[in-house]
Amino acid sequence: MQETFVYDAVRTPFGRLGGGLSGVRPDDLAAHVIAATLERSSALDPAAVDEVVLGNANGAGEENRNVARMAWLLAGLPVSVPGTTVNRLCGSSLDATIMAARQIALGDADVMVVGGVESMSRAPWVLPKTERPFPMQNLELSNTTLGWRLINERMPAEWTVSLGEATEQLREKYSIGRDRQDEFAARSHALAVEAWEAGRYDDLITQYPDAELPRDETVRDGVTAERLGGLRTVFRREDGTVTAGNASSMNDGASAALLGSAAAAQVIGRSPTARVAGWGAAANEPQYFGFAPVEAADRALRRAGISWDDVGAIELNEAFAAQALACTDAWGVDPDIVNAWGGAVALGHPLGASGTRLIGTLAARLRAAGARWGVAALCIGVGQGLAVVLENTETH
Repeated sequence: MQETFVYDAVRTPFGRLGGGLSGVRPDDLAAHVIAATLERSSALDPAAVDEVVLGNANGAGEENRNVARMAWLLAGLPVSVPGTTVNRLCGSSLDATIMAARQIALGDADVMVVGGVESMSRAPWVLPKTERPFPMQNLELSNTTLGWRLINERMPAEWTVSLGEATEQLREKYSIGRDRQDEFAARSHALAVEAWEAGRYDDLITQYPDAELPRDETVRDGVTAERLGGLRTVFRREDGTVTAGNASSMNDGASAALLGSAAAAQVIGRSPTARVAGWGAAANEPQYFGFAPVEAADRALRRAGISWDDVGAIELNEAFAAQALACTDAWGVDPDIVNAWGGAVALGHPLGASGTRLIGTLAARLRAAGARWGVAALCIGVGQGLAVVLENTETH
């Protein structure tokens, strides 16, 4: 079995819904980060890439025709390189990373480009076909931006609640109050502002031409728990706690990473930044999707041969503050090592792009802190979780 390494990672700043990237097609966003990844490793002949694997959660709009293949071609790269698109909802690009790592480990590949893309602004409304032609009744469009749509009537109702209602049920189960959620969300913004101002993201970012953003568009200065406490809850509950302020937003963006074997360093022309030491997937009841990263990360750690006591950095996707708190409470980790450069509540969560963002940020954080081991994890709708363990190659 070959070892798998992360050689580089880059992403666009994440735009808000209807914001600075909303005028850009998702396949163009994906083509841009792929091209940027290869430009940053100029010694690498693009024809030497064995395959490109991209994640995308929607797949109903302009990215629908296998966006990995389309993006590679739109970037003007060799037609001889195959591509495939992965859909594991919010975990899509982390799944792409795991798939590529597995191919490299088995010796089926030496150089892989992975990543993900989502334009939630441009996600279409869809009109289902009717069972009979020429129906006389009115038909309803479905919004494909986020969450359940075109639900199978055989699916149990408790599984198909909205993501927000599911989070309310999760925070009830684990006794996570509104104050903790708002404090966590305010921390996410404060750390993101600090990281951007300190230049932490400079080497992880590629700007899309004619749509440049100074930073992730949903990051806000001066956010406090007190201000967030004044926001109305989003979901109709007398005891609701989930608000637009303590949940991730809907966003547009793309991310990519360059993976390879140890021997690939000569082909790529640079040294790796991190080793992919283990990965794990887990599943539970769909309404408790937010808690699935707990077991996924535990499995990844076991496969890497380490424990939580060894971990120096965690990148956990903040789909909701309550969900992230439930996971970190279960792991029993030091909160200071979780999302130290801000998380998705501040940075945004363009579904298919978030997994590779976590990988790039985690590798950079391990280097910056001189820590050896890190975990990237996220929750996934319909009750799943994924996690990857990275080892800092400077300490390997």
